Amino acid sequence: MKSLMEGNLEDCLLNKVDLRRQWISQMVEEVQKIVHHLTTEISYQDIRFQAVLYSDTYNENIKVLAPTQFLITVPMRGLAGYREARQQRWRYYTLQGARLPCPLRDPEGLQQWLEVEQFLKSLWQWHEADVNIDGDIVPAKVLQVFRKLVENAIETCHLSGKVSMLMDRPAVRVAVETSTGRVELELTPSVEIPTAWSKKARWPSCLKRWPSAERVQCIKSFGFSLLACSNYHWQLSFLRAEQVLLEQLDEDGGCRRKCLQAMRQMKEDVWCPGKRPVITSYHLQTSLTWRHWDGHGCW
Repeated sequence: MKSLMEGNLEDCLLNKVDLRRQWISQMVEEVQKIVHHLTTEISYQDIRFQAVLYSDTYNENIKVLAPTQFLITVPMRGLAGYREARQQRWRYYTLQGARLPCPLRDPEGLQQWLEVEQFLKSLWQWHEADVNIDGDIVPAKVLQVFRKLVENAIETCHLSGKVSMLMDRPAVRVAVETSTGRVELELTPSVEIPTAWSKKARWPSCLKRWPSAERVQCIKSFGFSLLACSNYHWQLSFLRAEQVLLEQLDEDGGCRRKCLQAMRQMKEDVWCPGKRPVITSYHLQTSLTWRHWDGHGCW
């Protein structure tokens, strides 16, 4: 039986979590309307970028990193039939296309090069020099094209009073004024690779009780994405698979989702208050799932 103090603390926490959810839901609602408007115009101007669709429920292209910090993935069109690179080759170019005497460093961790020939089908625009160097689709050049499109779309859509560009580079960031406050968005072009799983992502690292082998195969079937967020290398992303995994955290009757909500509230109130926290919700959910994989499943 809970003590009076324990009950009061839990009620207080639940109230704060509920208020946070309502506040963020309101911001997401306003933000996704603006993002849909902007990306529809961008897609009209450049066929390589898709519009971010409006959704009445969960929008997989909007990731809330913190209450005032969102990641928006903008799908790219015209690249289909992905294959892993067959052989390694050295790169000797700068972002301006000049030749280098020494090769560029190879990607590390969950990063990779992206060659247009890795796709069975590709629009001719992906072979153009505005995004392509020596057969590589270069993320910094994609971001350069995308930044200009965002700037133009803000003007064309008459959103200058609500949306402003931020000067962070190479990322494309904008500030959006909502009815509940200012939100910063990182707009990131994304190559979606459905149904495939990257060889670089060795997950799970070893046999675990959770998730089961059948669940692992199901999660891997959602594929992955490649995000343009650096100069030369594409960042592997598994946001869709991670969301499915999170939805199943408490399938054994545990209370891990409540723990995640409590940690989020502690992060925002105590650990990392402010506009751009060092610790994001993504860090918290990663630590939570790793704790579960380590065998601490009975909570």
